[in-house]
Amino acid sequence: MTATPSTDYMGFVGVTTGSSSIMKVFPLWADILGLPTRTLVGHDLPMNADSSVYRDMVTQIRDDAHHRGALITTHKMSVYAAASDLFDDLDPFAVSCAEISSISKRHGRLIGQAKDPITVDLALNDFLPAGHFARTGAHAVILGAGGSGTALSWALGERDDAPARVIVTAPSQDSLDHLREVHRRHGTPADLIRYVVTETAEEADAVVAEAPAGSVIANATGLGKDRPGSPLSDAVVFPERAYAWEFNYRGSLEFLHQALAQRDARALHVVDGWRYFIHGWSQVIADVFEITLTPEIVEDLAAAAESVR
Repeated sequence: MTATPSTDYMGFVGVTTGSSSIMKVFPLWADILGLPTRTLVGHDLPMNADSSVYRDMVTQIRDDAHHRGALITTHKMSVYAAASDLFDDLDPFAVSCAEISSISKRHGRLIGQAKDPITVDLALNDFLPAGHFARTGAHAVILGAGGSGTALSWALGERDDAPARVIVTAPSQDSLDHLREVHRRHGTPADLIRYVVTETAEEADAVVAEAPAGSVIANATGLGKDRPGSPLSDAVVFPERAYAWEFNYRGSLEFLHQALAQRDARALHVVDGWRYFIHGWSQVIADVFEITLTPEIVEDLAAAAESVR
């Protein structure tokens, strides 16, 4: 497992953590927030690792007194599936979404939380005008039914200003069946979500092209970050005035470039994952170190992060 410091530190569970901007941002945020440590340690795990790898990682976090907690990206659902029994407490989001994105400790208890439904909604509100869905009748198309796609579909179902329809795509029926069960357990309105298998990029293109003007088109597949590619082909036609939301902020970002190529012709609003990154990290850090965030503090953190972007 990862070599660990002899003083307090926070962990970051991912695939290629060393290339994340948080490695430069975390010390700046630690100073702003007055954290007890400026050290962030990456736990790099391969995609779809064996369950024993996830269990060893969680055990390491639990048993190391200097390890204050961790943010999990990419492996959120795998950690839950392999190691949820190692946690003393899991929040309702974690249980219902079957994922863990935040690991913290309280009085000797190991706590797992799924912060994505909160952070994805904060990021959405940063760029989408208030009342947009009610005013336009726009849809949301979520490309990907993994952790981030699940979180966005959950958050959209909770909004007062919900889309007229949410379409979630995935290359396999199994992942959509799992998502449908998550929504059923949560009580998401059954008529809100449409689940579509898209085995090819061209099939995903057709789903996007059918969405009304002003719809949100989100790349929640992870393609373009740790793995190159896009869920869409270069022949895709985005709806006019759509919000093309790339959940990633680093990597090859093919989806982002596809949207940028049509930005002027289709009057698109193209958004990358930077603010999602800000909210995702600040919310987990607040959990790990028991800090209360205000909008003003978040903007201070965002400004500091921008300096090293």
